[in-house]
Amino acid sequence: MSEPQLSIRSSKARDLAHALSRRTGQPINRLVELALERYEQELREKADETPADALWRLMAEGRQSVPAGTTSAHDDFYDENGLPI
Repeated sequence: MSEPQLSIRSSKARDLAHALSRRTGQPINRLVELALERYEQELREKADETPADALWRLMAEGRQSVPAGTTSAHDDFYDENGLPI
């Protein structure tokens, strides 16, 4: 009895699969299984995420693009009396 077949008509998917197979030595069918299992796990974790968890995650992701030492004081917009310049 032969294995069920999965056909994906995407040159990008084919190229990625072949490149990963050469790089890892894993057969393409195993790489597809691993990728789908990982994606399913991510979806499951996000389904358990509360709105507050999502907010904290988004804030942490946004903070990664801010240069070290940056503050949100905005002192350069105000004079010595605290009035806008």
